[in-house]
Amino acid sequence: ISGAIVVMDPATGRVLAMVGGFSYDQSQFNRATQAMRQPGSSFKPFVYATALDNGYTPSTLVMDGPIEIDQGPGQPPWRPENYSAGKYAGPSTLRYGIEQSRNTMTVRLAQDVGMPLIVEYARRFGVYDNLPTFLSYSLGAGETTVLRMVTAYSMFDNGGKRIIPTFIDRIQDRYGRTVYRHDQRECRECKVDNWKDQAEPSLIDRREQVIDPMTAYQITSIMEGVVQRGTATVVRSVGKPIAGKTGTTNDEKDVWFIGYSPDIAVGVYMGYDKPKHIGRGATGGHLAAPIVADFFKVALADKPAVPFRVPSGIKLIRIDAKSGMRAGPGDSKVILEAFKPGTAPPDAYSVIGSTDQQPQDSGYISPTP
Repeated sequence: ISGAIVVMDPATGRVLAMVGGFSYDQSQFNRATQAMRQPGSSFKPFVYATALDNGYTPSTLVMDGPIEIDQGPGQPPWRPENYSAGKYAGPSTLRYGIEQSRNTMTVRLAQDVGMPLIVEYARRFGVYDNLPTFLSYSLGAGETTVLRMVTAYSMFDNGGKRIIPTFIDRIQDRYGRTVYRHDQRECRECKVDNWKDQAEPSLIDRREQVIDPMTAYQITSIMEGVVQRGTATVVRSVGKPIAGKTGTTNDEKDVWFIGYSPDIAVGVYMGYDKPKHIGRGATGGHLAAPIVADFFKVALADKPAVPFRVPSGIKLIRIDAKSGMRAGPGDSKVILEAFKPGTAPPDAYSVIGSTDQQPQDSGYISPTP
């Protein structure tokens, strides 16, 4: 088994560490930047982030149940299943769909949002250049690199600002003049000649906003739940705020975990160079997540437990974890959920996919008006 790991500063895109192989003498192939692999369920946050950025809330309910997609004349129907085949939770919140990595929920959500919009967001984040609009790609069937995935997750971490991964911070000429600087943020106050007890300088950031900062926080909060009670509880042992998502591909060929603290992002994948079955029960939560957990225990050992930054305007509301509706006095499973201004827990019980309309081909369903 081989694999790769990338560690990144989410604020700037600087690659802090990278391992793409174990022997340069035996192979110069860099698995972190060159190996095109299926990310599996670690792609799902981009599907859900697309929904959250376009009117859905973390409390939106989607049906977790059997689904059958008509692929057209002469083709067998496609029946995606959850990793725990045959086990379904019924109507569940978007948060639950990510925390427990539910495939059938993700396919229904992709139907409702529309694959063309998801493809556009995947391109914005740099995960894929041209993703086909087939529903199977909402489950991470396309191929990408671990460097691209860590860069994309870093944009969730930094509030939605576009970053470009780099291994070079700055280049100077022979006279010490800077001829290239990766970080293009401007610091006007840094150019003063004398220190006169002035305030800390502020950086002028003109980078593109890939996604709404509030959406970035919502998906980060949901992925904190993956660590706290979802498919990556092994990372909870770090003892500090960590968000992330596991990934396991078909036939257990590749396993992933991409995770981040407020100031550092880490991604790992494991698999054979010629993809084949790793072993029975091999999942991102069992194999990849412990590696990231061990890294964070060392990297954050002398760092305080800093919470993720909550954007101004976000409202934290107590909701029932199962129904997604506002929590009542006697409710037992209650969590704080993040809502944007103008949104709130639903007043009525409405479920996406409760009456499925199947597409007539293997492509996509148009976005709901």
